Amino acid sequence: MARQGLNQRRPSIHDVASHAGVSAATVSKVLRGVATVKSANAKRVFEAVEQLSYRIDPLASELRRSKRRIIGAIVPEFESEFFGSIVTELERLAEQRGYALVAASSRESETRETEILERMHDWRVSGVVLSPVRNEHGPAAAFMKTNGMTGVMIDRVIASDTFDTVSADSAAASAEVARALVARGHRHVLVIGLGEQAATVHARLDGFRSQAQAIAPDMRIDVILSESEVAPLRAALRSYFSKGERPTAVYSLFLKGTLVALSEFRRQAWHCPADISLVGFDDAEWMQVTFPAIAAVVQPVRRIAMQAMDLLFRRIEGDDGPPRMLLEPCKVLMRESVSPPGSDRFRDQKASNGLPPQVGAISCPLTT
Repeated sequence: MARQGLNQRRPSIHDVASHAGVSAATVSKVLRGVATVKSANAKRVFEAVEQLSYRIDPLASELRRSKRRIIGAIVPEFESEFFGSIVTELERLAEQRGYALVAASSRESETRETEILERMHDWRVSGVVLSPVRNEHGPAAAFMKTNGMTGVMIDRVIASDTFDTVSADSAAASAEVARALVARGHRHVLVIGLGEQAATVHARLDGFRSQAQAIAPDMRIDVILSESEVAPLRAALRSYFSKGERPTAVYSLFLKGTLVALSEFRRQAWHCPADISLVGFDDAEWMQVTFPAIAAVVQPVRRIAMQAMDLLFRRIEGDDGPPRMLLEPCKVLMRESVSPPGSDRFRDQKASNGLPPQVGAISCPLTT
């Protein structure tokens, strides 16, 4: 990559155009996200920007426009692997187009979510990618609409009559989980989740319940949901098990819930999957390297971010068509944590590997 020395002239848009073999107007369109530019030309422009270390002059740019070359991103939290990866992808895509990304966490608070939007509106951001605390009909969406903000909503949304929405097809993924568990003989499943008013929670729960009951009418589905804190969910799960309830599988609708379930399995001295199976929505590296590896619904993080930014820059460029709703397919990976109820396969596998029968449900440290 070319680097600028102390006395080297800062590359201009004309330098980028010459390097890419296109006009300066084409470079400007690509960096502004205009969708009509040929993909081959856009690719050459991005390569030239990278090789020349070209940066848009923000002072000159902002003198010509009422909006700053800043994209805002608001997510419920930064701690989860899903939202951390989303922000990373959004930042990369924004910078490709010569924009900076400013990201903030609502901390699962609708009040804070609106306050952040107010600040971003004051900063005159060009657009916002919002993952709302609950759904597309909350106070954040109302604020954006009232103040004429350009935005796209992701993740905890279904469809909006005002803004484009992009999310994983949670209902279809959960239906696939239901089919997999039924096929393995499970007829008593506990579903746990956080954010009982969130659109995605309802989609995941409804997708699982409707599919399971359609193919296995005798299926018993218990549900434990908590509004916004893990601690009440943990307490409710502990109480549920203490009453003698013994589902053959647990389906967690969020990543932290998968950890909560595993910690309770350990408390009960249950082995997974010999005593109880487990599937979690969202994947993480630790779920792949534990023993047994945890079955998971893998969300298309990069695809969601790419679609969201493409839609956002279309709106920034002036697209005033009707709002679009995009549902991106997930991948369901049935790993070692799922087996038929009462199966001794996992115990037999441990014995063949020379492992003692008292090995717990999982062989890595847990945060409880």
